[in-house]
Amino acid sequence: QVQLVESGGGSVQAGGSLTISCAASGYNHKLYSVGWFRQAPGKEREGVALINRVSRTVSYADSVQGRFTISQVNAENILFLQMNNLTPEDTAKYYCAADPGYYFSPQRVGQFSYQGQGTQVTVSS
Repeated sequence: QVQLVESGGGSVQAGGSLTISCAASGYNHKLYSVGWFRQAPGKEREGVALINRVSRTVSYADSVQGRFTISQVNAENILFLQMNNLTPEDTAKYYCAADPGYYFSPQRVGQFSYQGQGTQVTVSS
């Protein structure tokens, strides 16, 4: 059974940094694409970062390119999202997700087969 549990959210001032993590279990990390998506109140889900299943290359949404970094500690099956230079527009609930498919961009991370419960990130101006 795939389980994803996020942690590390919180409140930060604009320009600050925050790293959130996701403890994953129940699947072979080598066979799944993993990523992060976010959802703010009244807005659609936005996939922000992806590690794809085969090449393990990463990709980002334009809105976070250059500010966010996705990484994975394979031995512990933990996924991270390091977020720098945060702005109030980054305020959202952030979710990690996993899927056995192969993807070229983070656009569909919000529709992945498995998702965690999310962790709130709030950025104040």
